[in-house]
Amino acid sequence: MQVVSEAFLSLGVNDPSEVSDNQLILLDIDLDKKESWFELALGKNISDARAELFVLLKGISTKVNQDKIIKNYKALQKHRASERTLEKFPKPELVMTEVKTEATLGDVTIYCDGGCSPNPGESGSGVAVYRGDKVSELWYGLYEPMGTNNTAELNALYQSLLLAQQESEAGNKVVIKCDSMYSINCIKIWAVSWEKNGWRKKGGEIKNLEIIQRSYALYNQLKSKVELSHIKAHIGLEGNELADRMTVYAREQKDAAFVRYADVIDVEEILSMRAG
Repeated sequence: MQVVSEAFLSLGVNDPSEVSDNQLILLDIDLDKKESWFELALGKNISDARAELFVLLKGISTKVNQDKIIKNYKALQKHRASERTLEKFPKPELVMTEVKTEATLGDVTIYCDGGCSPNPGESGSGVAVYRGDKVSELWYGLYEPMGTNNTAELNALYQSLLLAQQESEAGNKVVIKCDSMYSINCIKIWAVSWEKNGWRKKGGEIKNLEIIQRSYALYNQLKSKVELSHIKAHIGLEGNELADRMTVYAREQKDAAFVRYADVIDVEEILSMRAG
């Protein structure tokens, strides 16, 4: 973590009037408080990733160039995380074997969720896997220092589809329950016409195109075997609430990989965590 001091802020701006909107977001400062941002920022604790981005954006005046830097930084973070994951966590083959063994116990329901605070800001994704009526696995990660609610939701849905693919291959009936109507519409409805139009739409670019294309392709492979349905968020549904807590846990752990929750799953204790 980085404590925001005057010395630190001077690394990111030559003069307080030069601060950009993206830098304010990194400091978790509301844009409508831009006039007093310097005083509001002092003493804050921000992640190392946000601190690095704040400095990297120094002197970059156009939003287009700032967004390029942020995008490249995210790619570097994901690359670093993937290398760390190879050392810290089991290889995918081992995870798949474990999942297939557990899959013989019953049909599977996968709850997925994504969250961001503020929006845009630090984001993370979470998944809760149920076998029968009992939670079996929790997953979290895909942390981004400058993500959005929509990217986090799409990431969670894509990971759920990957898990569903393994379960389906094991002969299990799978249902994915997602509280993001945006994500569901992207891959079940809108992507159909976007693909026909060469992945273009009227009115401008398709945001989050890469993850939408991957999710759409995978969903088309699975839709005859896997059910994808919408649920309302925060209505007390245990699976949805557990996935929500994993999004917050992902932001706290700042893990760019998507990893399985390693602790004992104490449902009551996890639900007592901060909600997203």
